[in-house]
Amino acid sequence: MNDDSVAGLARIDDRRGAGADSPPLRHDSPDTASAQGRSAPEGADTLAASFSASYAGVVAFITVAAEGSFAKAADRLGIGRSAVSRSVQKLESQLGARLFMRTTRSTSLTREGELFYANCNPGVERIVQALDAMRDLREGPPRGQLRIASTVGFGRRVVAPLLNAFHARYPQMATELVLDDGPVDFAADRVDVAFREGRLQDSQVVAKQLIPLQRWLCASPDYARRHGLPQQLDDLPAHRCIALRQCSGRLSAWEFNVDGQARALHPTARHTFNDADLVLQAALDGQGLAQLAGYQASSYLRSGQLLACLGRHAPADRGHYLCYLSRQQLPARIRVFIDHMTVQIRALDLHGLATSCRPGRHHGLRLAVASGADSAPQ
Repeated sequence: MNDDSVAGLARIDDRRGAGADSPPLRHDSPDTASAQGRSAPEGADTLAASFSASYAGVVAFITVAAEGSFAKAADRLGIGRSAVSRSVQKLESQLGARLFMRTTRSTSLTREGELFYANCNPGVERIVQALDAMRDLREGPPRGQLRIASTVGFGRRVVAPLLNAFHARYPQMATELVLDDGPVDFAADRVDVAFREGRLQDSQVVAKQLIPLQRWLCASPDYARRHGLPQQLDDLPAHRCIALRQCSGRLSAWEFNVDGQARALHPTARHTFNDADLVLQAALDGQGLAQLAGYQASSYLRSGQLLACLGRHAPADRGHYLCYLSRQQLPARIRVFIDHMTVQIRALDLHGLATSCRPGRHHGLRLAVASGADSAPQ
């Protein structure tokens, strides 16, 4: 057994009489010992019955048996000899059996001790190995399985393309990406991290904002040439609109900011899709107006394939978050993923449009927004 692991298993509060040798082991009469060490009543849960047994005593016993003396066992475990003696004595009392024959010259196992050692040693070895493995997971190179949940659009466009670089950096990691716009149940779905729009309504979930979540009303230049662009919210009923149906079955509202107040509209839709990428494609094809997330639209706005309108009514930022259950005892496999994705996603500048729609600032973007007033392209 690894010395550090064994010592860690058997740390005992040695404040009472630290450094003093314990008196010779006291053994009760056979009748008393039998009463203390009797097996659990018939039908009782043996696991529950064993809960009161001294595990530190088992480790101390095995170490004494392996080292051949209480003094050597104490040195190996890094505790006082009196603590080792007390632990073994408590275990003998719980078992109702004498485990060692001890004289001034030697310490040896009784026949009961030999049987107990043969039965216990493999189990303790397995526990020590399990503790070593957990320490390696915490302190060694990140490895293992990671289950990631994401909204469909963000997962497909942002998360999935970044996984290759993550695997190249951490080759011992395996990932599973689950795309679902529905609510996340970390425990039931065994999810390690989740990408979500807005904060989850769960106080047990840690939500780290990655980027602002901006939404822009967009159309293609072709649509703008044929139909113009809305100058105000009241113009929307006259336009062809493209709607998104959520996984709940409800249509997503178009969100706007009017005089500092949030306003939600449900314009009559000519086209309705239950996939955000299909909504985007319909807008690119000139089928109508669509309200798109910044991560969907930013590259197309920069290239001029889409135009943004009603910029002065862009809704307040809700944020896109990376969520996980707890900061305490965070496994290395989760921690490195959070750190890696945070850096990579922020480097994409998916929210760059947010600062580019201020009045009088275009920064090369082809926006149908200028000085707070909207205008259709010529």
